[in-house]
Amino acid sequence: MAGAFERKRHEGDDRDRLTCRDCGFVAYENPKVVVGSVVSIPEAGPGGVLLCRRAIEPRRGFWTLPAGYLEMNETVEEGARREAWEEACARIATDGVLAVFSIARLGQVQVMFRARLAVPGYAPGPESLEVRAFAWDEIPWAEIAFPSVHWALQAWKEGAGHPGPAMLNPPEDPRGMRPLAGPALAGDAG
Repeated sequence: MAGAFERKRHEGDDRDRLTCRDCGFVAYENPKVVVGSVVSIPEAGPGGVLLCRRAIEPRRGFWTLPAGYLEMNETVEEGARREAWEEACARIATDGVLAVFSIARLGQVQVMFRARLAVPGYAPGPESLEVRAFAWDEIPWAEIAFPSVHWALQAWKEGAGHPGPAMLNPPEDPRGMRPLAGPALAGDAG
């Protein structure tokens, strides 16, 4: 892949692809998979969940769920467990898929799980300034990092006690194109 690349439409394709001018290699650009979980923490109070205050950009200082990019050679469940460990030093057990969100504007597919602590305890990992369990009515909604965190928390709340099929994007944002509103949230990345 040493040659220069150009966007080119190939016969039988419906979009331009990044193609090497020298050898014809096509560098496909596909969505990234994000995995994460809503970790139930009943001791925190009704609807208790684990949140992480981000130590990295984008949205440093805002609260999110333990989540991140899936790595090569891991399953989505393994990735969700790894992310909970990296961000919250939490050993979790997943209890099924909560939601699958499409964030078209960022080229992401997010797979979120229902989870619980498999081993008691949590603490900030290198990507978190703080990790805390919040009762539902204590969640700092105005300080949530990304729209999909709102969606996942709402899906978890709606499915509490009777998990059903995985939720999808909300009807008001079926393609994941709308960032959170407000001037403080202009840097939204998820």
